[in-house]
Amino acid sequence: MFPLFAHLFLRYVSLEHKSSLKSLGYTFSISQKTFCVTVWCVCLQAGYQITQQRVPIAVDGMLVYSQFEGRQRNQVVTKSVKIKQIQLEQDSGKSLHDEERSQTLIDLNRAGVGLMELVMEPEMCCGEEAAAAVRELQLILQALGTCQANMLRVDANVSVHRPGEPLGVRTEVKNINSVRHLAKAIDYEIQRQMEVLQSGWTVLNETRAFDGKSGNTILLRDKEGLQDYRFKPEPNLPPLFVYESEASVPAGVDPAHVVVIDRLSIQLPELPSVKRTRLVETYGILQEHSFTLVNEDGLMDYFESVVQMTKAEPRKVIGWVIKELMENLNSQSLKVSQSPVSPGAVAELINLVESGHISSSTAKQVFQEMWKAPEKTVGQIVKEQDLWMIKDKEKLQNICQSVVDSHPEEVQIIRGGNKKVLNKLMGEVQRETKGRTDPLQVQSHSRENGLMNYPACLFVD
Repeated sequence: MFPLFAHLFLRYVSLEHKSSLKSLGYTFSISQKTFCVTVWCVCLQAGYQITQQRVPIAVDGMLVYSQFEGRQRNQVVTKSVKIKQIQLEQDSGKSLHDEERSQTLIDLNRAGVGLMELVMEPEMCCGEEAAAAVRELQLILQALGTCQANMLRVDANVSVHRPGEPLGVRTEVKNINSVRHLAKAIDYEIQRQMEVLQSGWTVLNETRAFDGKSGNTILLRDKEGLQDYRFKPEPNLPPLFVYESEASVPAGVDPAHVVVIDRLSIQLPELPSVKRTRLVETYGILQEHSFTLVNEDGLMDYFESVVQMTKAEPRKVIGWVIKELMENLNSQSLKVSQSPVSPGAVAELINLVESGHISSSTAKQVFQEMWKAPEKTVGQIVKEQDLWMIKDKEKLQNICQSVVDSHPEEVQIIRGGNKKVLNKLMGEVQRETKGRTDPLQVQSHSRENGLMNYPACLFVD
């Protein structure tokens, strides 16, 4: 939550997103990747890091993402952020700080492993926007299969300034490892800088880290001095040639030895934005539901499998997948692939509801039993617990009559013209039958037989 004087400042956020490349070998090397698993190991480090900082593989791109707004967070707003560049580089390893022993260990297991760094322009203004952009980027990388998108590492650059003044001094929050922490780190840093300026102080150019426990950013080091990274060309690497199309490849150059963008475009899989559009247009589901299906790994495939095996409308299926399935998965921190209830079992359950053999409330009970005992079929659970819908007219009439007889006060209120009490009696019928009655069927039977000789059935509005 930003302070009351937040409207006095403009906020700018840029991101540097790093993803580990999926590759059997090291970047800029023909060696195969190996990882040390013992405490002591001999590592050969190059002593420098190779990067495409000066001549990146791609420049001037655009990332389109969506953000939920509105009171109920169900209004989808499409936004975009410019991509300054994408560069390949080597992972240089990492430092492990042992505070108890006051020492720092160097982990070189990942030294030389390829990284893709994507640098965004400072066009976002809050943590929520940045988190939405990074989440969309992760989904794209997962779809492409080029990077280990589940391993998140983001550096956030944040600055604030008053309207009409020059851009503010930026701070960099390093190595944020989750989308949730990214949003919190940026919002905290924005608030901290605004409070510094509002108090008459100056924001310093420094590197900070996010503490997930306290929710604060903490100082790592200042960046006031000019940093000289001593970049120089790597003489052992040949140039990488990129062309728009086969036609643009110069004569005499083997297309197999260069990167051709058109050739790669043909091989692109279905990207997240395309998936969401297809889900909405094909199944008629709400747009926000399409985001849920695509954002959760494996959920879209689960949903489409259920749809293919049931006669119910996709709009009914989506409720079972998003509510019943996801609530149970989230309560146990499980992935979709770990669900004990298969798409086929859910489809069978929905089909029983659609055919009128069980009620929707009973189906929810059955789903919970299926979750506890996945080895049992839907039919077995329904049969063992006697959950089939009551079809016998005489039995149903007797239950309705019993409910009426045991609630004389409510009956008098209804006879006085207050039909709202009908819902209570309907609920009593459901409790008596453990949800095994269809309300419409109860109304129909009661209307036909005129329970208690009333001119209009108590169970009919």
